Amino acid sequence: MQLQICTTIATLFISFIGILLLVINLEDIKEPAQLMYGIVLDAGSTHTSMFIYKWPADKQNGTGIVSQHSECHVKGGGISSYAGVRGGAARSLAECMEKAMQEIPKSRHELTPVYLGATAGMRLLNVSKPKESDEVLKEVGDKLKTYPFSFKGATILSGQEEGAYGWVTVNYLLEKFIKYGFVGQWLSPGRDTVGALDLGGASTQITFVTEQTVENKDNLMKLRLYGRDYKIYTQSFLCYGRDQFLLKLLAHLITTQGSNSSIVHPCYPADYEQSIKLCSVFDTPCNKRQTPCKSDDNLQIKGTGNYNQCMGNVSHLFSFNHCSYSKCSFDGVFQPNITGNFMAFSAFFYTHLFLQRAAGITITSIADLEDATRVVCNMSFQEMQNMFPDEAKHLRDYCADSILLRVLLINGYGFSDLSFPHISFQGKAEDNSVGWFLGYMLSLSNLLPAENVLLRKALRPDAWRAAIFLFSALLIATIFFLIRSYQKNATKLCCYP
Repeated sequence: MQLQICTTIATLFISFIGILLLVINLEDIKEPAQLMYGIVLDAGSTHTSMFIYKWPADKQNGTGIVSQHSECHVKGGGISSYAGVRGGAARSLAECMEKAMQEIPKSRHELTPVYLGATAGMRLLNVSKPKESDEVLKEVGDKLKTYPFSFKGATILSGQEEGAYGWVTVNYLLEKFIKYGFVGQWLSPGRDTVGALDLGGASTQITFVTEQTVENKDNLMKLRLYGRDYKIYTQSFLCYGRDQFLLKLLAHLITTQGSNSSIVHPCYPADYEQSIKLCSVFDTPCNKRQTPCKSDDNLQIKGTGNYNQCMGNVSHLFSFNHCSYSKCSFDGVFQPNITGNFMAFSAFFYTHLFLQRAAGITITSIADLEDATRVVCNMSFQEMQNMFPDEAKHLRDYCADSILLRVLLINGYGFSDLSFPHISFQGKAEDNSVGWFLGYMLSLSNLLPAENVLLRKALRPDAWRAAIFLFSALLIATIFFLIRSYQKNATKLCCYP
């Protein structure tokens, strides 16, 4: 009898659970996605940096949720500096690539893409010495192929690409495209994007979204990220990066002062003197010299620290007169009106930071910028060394750097008293380095296949709670029934022998 009762209860319980599983909806549960990795080598004009990125194997609306894993700065100059030095550019990458082998799990090596993007330094080399440019690219490409990663190519980025990818980086780090919501999902916030201002060693870029018609189609780029399309204006000015511009300024002073042996430099501190090789000023496509210089020709330079004269000479290197469009920035280049907020990074950030430290003020207006620049240009070299002993390498040029920053932003790009406060000068955002390289990886992750994510069927949490409650109730009822049944049988055995 007891056996029949227990069998009946067990059958009912199993039937109940089966009905419960049929009635209650099951949902797909994703197993945690494996990480994918990507390597980008930023081969800049003055140095090369390696960045390792990672993102879940399943992608969000076609684009990876990419974050910076680590970075490594290559020792020595940029790869363009090894032109004519066989094997030099390839050897320079070895230490950082070995670091990548250690940091990326071995099981992901073959799936990890490696990209090398060269910027303005190689763009200039490609103009002046195209054969040597090709040799350097082939050399670094052959070196990268020796590692167990998936080499995707070594290319020279156009100025527009460099600007556009920098814009992608800025807006990704500021969560303008996508952010992780409190509900545990990635959301598109739909916020206005932020423009990007980049000042490198050989070029400078400005990029932003505009509602105006882009009259020069070379300035228009279309991107698709996280399921949305973007149309942006972007322009790169070759030879207006910090290092190349300083050489242009020297060449201009040599020409206007009519001397190949000695000049005065209004942007150098008043007590600063230096002797350099004359040919070093003209060893760049950015400077043209009608008569060749001799390798042993020296140029003596004496600083005067004159703000007004420095401003005049720097401004002379920009052309604001000719424009065949409805509006131009400088040198006849079309630019729509600037709108919204901007982030300025690279040399913009470092120059702005120095200005604030030297002048002891927070720069929030054009007037503040001009006041701080005057302070720096009026400082002697000795004063600078006393205040900033760790920056001896750059102190000589901070007056020229500061005036370049001002002329570019105010006279060139057209920032006004109203729009200048909307520029945020930053070196990093969310502990990530700011530059074109992250935007490059994000855009390329659109092209990388997503891995299949393992799925398993599972009850929803509320369904599990209901099932556990009912199971517990049935279990208690069964135990209670068995105890009662046992007590009755025991009574019978006791009272009726």
